[in-house]
Amino acid sequence: MAIDQNLLKKVIRSRPLDSHKGTFGRVLLIGGLYPYGGAIILASLACVHSGAGLVMVATDRDNIPALHAQLPEAMAFDVRDQDLLAEQLKMADVILIGSGLGEGPPAQHLLTEVLSKVSPNQILLVDGSGLNLLAKSSQQLPTCQALILTPHQKEWERLSELAIEQQSVRASQQALQQFPAWTILVAKSHRTSIHCLDREPLTLDVGGPYQATGGMGDTLAGMIAGFVAQFQEDFFETVAAATHLHSAIADQLAQDAYVVLPSQISREVSRAMKQIEKFKYADERP
Repeated sequence: MAIDQNLLKKVIRSRPLDSHKGTFGRVLLIGGLYPYGGAIILASLACVHSGAGLVMVATDRDNIPALHAQLPEAMAFDVRDQDLLAEQLKMADVILIGSGLGEGPPAQHLLTEVLSKVSPNQILLVDGSGLNLLAKSSQQLPTCQALILTPHQKEWERLSELAIEQQSVRASQQALQQFPAWTILVAKSHRTSIHCLDREPLTLDVGGPYQATGGMGDTLAGMIAGFVAQFQEDFFETVAAATHLHSAIADQLAQDAYVVLPSQISREVSRAMKQIEKFKYADERP
């Protein structure tokens, strides 16, 4: 089943007048280890522009000035500060790990730490190299509100042992049975699909080759993190809405651009969400 505008209008709601930044979720993003600092910056841009209330970034200390030059709205600390990391892991509503994480010993340690500390009331999103580390890990997956995996085809092959040529929507849905019941899969390809064990898979009919550039997945992960921090009535629908909007914005930008840059999508997200809110309000008026 394809995603349409009705789902976006269902998920994206007007903000209550008595709300504050804590109303819209606290997100912790972990990644950007040298030399992949740009990835966590792109994820952070998407998360903030999607409307997350508080965004904290754990990254290489040397990466923090570049992050703040792009995004002063985000807070950041040295990912090697174990005490602060433990504190922020407890405080977060949503944890995103993997954007620019790499696969060396520091990255392995960080993933192990996160998997061991995620609590049942938190949401965990694993992206990028975090997925490759997860595929090699024997550690038990945590019990949480939602475990969101965002692999491209090769990463999904490593996680599921399902060869790329076998990754149909039906086969991916079946492969998801080996994961906890609270897992949501965003299987990225030229025809991305979203899966959950007890739901009919949803597929994108938006997006195109103009998105084939570095950092596109990091931006999607950041958008999903921002969305699930705010819109928690149905995590599967929220993930699907964020994934659809990411590519729908790219479609619009591609009308005037040969290649769409991930940072361009982030800077259009808030405007696109406002348009959806306006359409929803117009539909609801008598």
